[in-house]
Amino acid sequence: MTMTQSPLRVAFQMDPMEDVDIDADTTFALAEEAAKRGMVLFEYGPQHLSYNAGRIQARMRPMTVRREHGNHVTFEDRRLMDLETDIDVVWMRQDPPFDMAYITAAHMLERLKGKTLVVNDPEWVRSCPEKILPLDYPDLMPETLITRDEIAIADFRAKHKNIILKPLFGNGGAGVFLVKDGDSNYSSLLEMFFESSREPIIAQAFLKDVVKGDKRIIIIDGEPVGAINRVPQKGETRSNMHVGGVPVPTDLNADDLRICRAIGPMLKARGQILVGIDVIGDKMTEINITSPTGVQELKRFSGVDAVALSWDAIEARL
Repeated sequence: MTMTQSPLRVAFQMDPMEDVDIDADTTFALAEEAAKRGMVLFEYGPQHLSYNAGRIQARMRPMTVRREHGNHVTFEDRRLMDLETDIDVVWMRQDPPFDMAYITAAHMLERLKGKTLVVNDPEWVRSCPEKILPLDYPDLMPETLITRDEIAIADFRAKHKNIILKPLFGNGGAGVFLVKDGDSNYSSLLEMFFESSREPIIAQAFLKDVVKGDKRIIIIDGEPVGAINRVPQKGETRSNMHVGGVPVPTDLNADDLRICRAIGPMLKARGQILVGIDVIGDKMTEINITSPTGVQELKRFSGVDAVALSWDAIEARL
């Protein structure tokens, strides 16, 4: 006699599902594929997560998803659930900012290691901020400075003339500035950065190839599966889709594959199932492991189903 295997119970730690764009959101696509595979779905936010007397718990909503505009999700009432005994897979998918609330949630989920599979592995998510992880590969990235030292920033600017200034732990293109040689707003920008946060900022040499687009390469369990190109709007240097970048089809070239070969084994070893890296020209600018996007656009352009491949990798690990 064979035992009937129970369906996987999957919890998404995310921003509210009712607010997502079902035509673009990666977390919705992950939930949709899970439902197709017969999995039981739950949703909760980081604010619903607790460490309680040795248990990691969350007040979750059972949910049903469907690709139907205006009616894409249905919830049941919240219930307190134990992430070790009641859940098989947790997707940590809330958007940054990568602040202490984000890090604390990762610390909590890390306590499930060896019990419940958390994707991406929260130990490395909290240890590998998206703009800091590339520092392990200085030959693959544009020349970079991370500091609060205004003299160091001035010297970096004098060397490169045109530079990008951005928050070290931001996301979605927010707060990213191109500072050109002689820009009169330079001092005001530094004041704004330093008055709003105690964190360092990141400065990078401006890459002229950004006018051709900022390539988002999707890597599944250490292997590149495809890419989309995000072209900035006219007069804009940021190509993030959150700020109006237009996704267009593209292919992986020799430089892309060289970068992926260099970082892929590290990502696989650290349990990073779904990763999106950003490449401008032949330089990698970010390694996105918190809540990477672009899978729906990739499937529309190329037919590559990164979501299905992600679930295949998870099921293989389970």
